[in-house]
Amino acid sequence: MNITYLVGTILAIGVMIFGMISKTVSGSVQILPGQILNFFDASSIMIVVGCTLAVVVASFPIKMIKSMPRHFKIMLNIKKFNPMYYIDQLVELAQVARKNGLLALEEKANQQEDPFFRQAIMLIVDANDADKIRAILNNDIECMSNRHDSVASMYEKASAVAPAFGMVGTLVGLINMLKNMNMSGGSNTIGADMGTALITTLYGTILAHMIFSPIASNLRSRDEEEVLCKMIIVEGIMSIQSGQNPKTLREKLLTFVDQEQRGGESESKGGKKGKPKKKKGK
Repeated sequence: MNITYLVGTILAIGVMIFGMISKTVSGSVQILPGQILNFFDASSIMIVVGCTLAVVVASFPIKMIKSMPRHFKIMLNIKKFNPMYYIDQLVELAQVARKNGLLALEEKANQQEDPFFRQAIMLIVDANDADKIRAILNNDIECMSNRHDSVASMYEKASAVAPAFGMVGTLVGLINMLKNMNMSGGSNTIGADMGTALITTLYGTILAHMIFSPIASNLRSRDEEEVLCKMIIVEGIMSIQSGQNPKTLREKLLTFVDQEQRGGESESKGGKKGKPKKKKGK
């Protein structure tokens, strides 16, 4: 679970609401829950939220729009792509290939849930040319990354459009205020119109920087993680095909991850070091 996203979003919303309902009087802070209604305006919601979603729908294919629930699932799952898992798997495959040959990897390939990993293994089992295998796998990674970029761009588009419609709502409110202004001093709707003008800007900012922008950033992070894992697979598969030593392969693949992960991996492999036993005297 992507705890940082959830904590950050909830904290931002909580701090904003606290600022809306709090008021400083004579140096002391007073909480006025009723003030929250001052920040609700149906016209502003329709202008900002409605128009932003409409522009996104108009700008991207319906297939991508329907996949939005899946995007949230991917964004919240930070443990799906673990480089150390793939490194361990590749080292195990290298050991099997070294003992029994590349054909013995077919059974291992059928056990893989990751279709990219399974395809990569089968490509060397079928004795394809090394350059051909690398070209196929790299093209797969590039196309996947392009698809992910399109998805992140959808949320970035929404993040860019929301403040713009916030300004549109501001203009609508100001225009209505000027149209309804009563110069003779009678009753008018200046307060309501000015409220709409300002609240739409608030809604646009909230949608852009608290909703859509974090989603786009997290989706790009998931893409980087998946690309890294697939690059490890490509390098590992090519090394297995060339008959590289499993130990050398592990050291080579560990260069893809940071030192902290390498340290954790070596500790988990070797276990905790106990204190050396004292030798008994003669």
